Amino acid sequence: MKKMIACLVGFLIVLCVHAQHPNQENATTQFSHASAYTNTKLTYTVINTLNDTYGYDVFSNGRLMIHQKSIPAMPGNEGFKTKADAEKVAQLVIEKIKKSEMPPTVTVEEMQKLKVIK
Repeated sequence: MKKMIACLVGFLIVLCVHAQHPNQENATTQFSHASAYTNTKLTYTVINTLNDTYGYDVFSNGRLMIHQKSIPAMPGNEGFKTKADAEKVAQLVIEKIKKSEMPPTVTVEEMQKLKVIK
């Protein structure tokens, strides 16, 4: 009986550790492998978001790939102040995808260079 309880406790510990530290494969399942987008038609649409701000959707062959309602890499839920700012970042994201950068992470520095944030 003690062996069975010890085995059960050990099994539960392994499950808890695995749940807290999933393997890399599980952590990256949101995006397909970068090369999957080489021959793909990538488009974007500017969307209206909270408080009269803007975000963008990126599509791969017409299927929604990214739905970005807030400014990436910034705290909070605010979107971009202008449609033009959202367009600039959406175009940057598409460039990154075409260069096989997956996920297409946008940094504060890149947005400052695009002059969409200060």
